[in-house]
Amino acid sequence: MDPVTNPYSPGAGSPPPELAGRDNLREQVRISIARLKISNPSKSVIMVGLRGVGKTVLLDQMRKDATANGVFSVRIEAPEKRSLPALLAPQLRQVLLRLSRVESAKVTAKRGLRALAGFAKALKLKYNDIEVGIDFDPEPGLADNGELEGDLASLLEQVGLAARSAKTAVVMFIDELQYVKEEQLAALISALHTCAQGSLPLSLVGAGLPQLRGMMGEAKSYAERLFDFPMIGALPAPSAELAIVKPARQQGVEFEPGAIRAIVSKTHGYPYFLQEWGKHAWDVAARSPITVRDIQSASTTAIAALDESFFRVRFDRLTPAEKTYLRAMADLGEGPHRSGDIADRLHRSSQSLGPCRSSLIVKGMIWSPNHGDTAFTVPLFDEFMKRIIPGNDWLS
Repeated sequence: MDPVTNPYSPGAGSPPPELAGRDNLREQVRISIARLKISNPSKSVIMVGLRGVGKTVLLDQMRKDATANGVFSVRIEAPEKRSLPALLAPQLRQVLLRLSRVESAKVTAKRGLRALAGFAKALKLKYNDIEVGIDFDPEPGLADNGELEGDLASLLEQVGLAARSAKTAVVMFIDELQYVKEEQLAALISALHTCAQGSLPLSLVGAGLPQLRGMMGEAKSYAERLFDFPMIGALPAPSAELAIVKPARQQGVEFEPGAIRAIVSKTHGYPYFLQEWGKHAWDVAARSPITVRDIQSASTTAIAALDESFFRVRFDRLTPAEKTYLRAMADLGEGPHRSGDIADRLHRSSQSLGPCRSSLIVKGMIWSPNHGDTAFTVPLFDEFMKRIIPGNDWLS
């Protein structure tokens, strides 16, 4: 069939043609933001889940939903080597400038811009990656103490006051939150707590790997009362089937029932993999309906594509010792696994492998569902590790 009209879109953050199975969560966030606009108490939302479950797509869709309802938004992806203040400052400036054009919010928004000037100036020495335009001179004593936790709270408080004056809300949409350092994460949580205590219309919708929930609890003990942490997982079978069938049907193409079941089985219902299999099934099929045999052929090319992109880009960041650790995990199966069992497989002590395990957690490759347990953050990575490092030479 014509690859030009192929409706499937595997890619990092690429919106699928059918965002199936996430309506309840979108509605939860919509209600939370609507309550925020009228100064009703509302928890911030942090979505957690493995790679490939569609967190980024959801985050972007939620931002579109919020913007359509008149909410001012900030969109950030937290990379591993940038500070949170450096990421927030230019985005908050844009929001404050827009709020300053609202007649009822001019005074509070301009004070927010003065707070931003003091914030950037006071923290520039500590976070030398802060680069932001300065529109007003700092106001002495406003967000300029040079201490992140207090200054960020003062800055976000001014943003919240400006939003309230404009009868709207400001929502920060932040992806990959697990890469934010603990001190900076603690400051963000504290600042949001300050805004919540003042019933200010400012909140966070974030996303990150499963370890983020524990990280936030470690950063501030009250985080569990300030945030909801919905777990984003694989799609249940009916939603996974809809994600495959509906886009094709809109193009006049059908799947045999067995072909649909085969895709759901091979992908385990993970949204990214559903898109990958859908794309390759479309490309190999000669005509409608797409058959089980087509899925068998597509599986070969889909796995090859995943190995060269989705899996390989993560594998190439690893040290030889880290690759061996993950290969031992894969040898034990999908997981999660006890850390002691992984050490036994490598004929090493758990203590000696501690630094390697910690490094893999920091890189976002593994996480600990429970104390002493270790699991992959990337679905089906165990199968990839067996393909990329076959045999038993890794044990030597």
